[in-house]
Amino acid sequence: MLWFYAMARITISEVTAIGYLNPIIVTLGAGLFFGEGFRPARMAAIGVAILGALVVLRPGLRELSPGHLAQLGAAFGFGLSYLVMKRLTQLAPASTVVAVMALSVTIGLAPFALAVWQPVSLSQLLWLGAVAVFATAGHYCMTRAFACAPMTVTQPVTFLQLVWATALGWSVFGEAVDPWVILGGAIILAAVVFLTWREARGERAKGRI
Repeated sequence: MLWFYAMARITISEVTAIGYLNPIIVTLGAGLFFGEGFRPARMAAIGVAILGALVVLRPGLRELSPGHLAQLGAAFGFGLSYLVMKRLTQLAPASTVVAVMALSVTIGLAPFALAVWQPVSLSQLLWLGAVAVFATAGHYCMTRAFACAPMTVTQPVTFLQLVWATALGWSVFGEAVDPWVILGGAIILAAVVFLTWREARGERAKGRI
């Protein structure tokens, strides 16, 4: 809900750039809940990612809208969900994980949707159907990636999201290209790539992968 709220109020590129904080939330959660600890490299990467988020948000230099705060909350929520998803991929096939997630989201959001329900036209229904198809396909691919590939492979590719989001926002919705958002997103992603590379190297040294 926070993600949709943010999407309606800030640019697509800002939503995407702030969303890069998800892996940092995952790292914090792994240290707090899974006993993985907080090594210096992890803390440094988290600090750099926070710097990148500040570049995107620029508090004090511009007014932070509810949309920015909502997307920060969404990043936190998605990070927690990734922790759960990573664990579930070890217990069930990706298709099962996505199906259960879709069912849970539908049931959980039903009361909120009914509270503000409005008649839906055929055109809107078709667009919503397209969103559902692309979102489900994306979640399935992401779950398969988590199960089949190291994080050092999957994380750098996510930078393309910012490229596509910026291009889409500019070409379709007339959103201005903000170089600070690009810079901040790149800083956050650099921290994520460094973190995943160090983690993978540590796992290899232990003979786990």
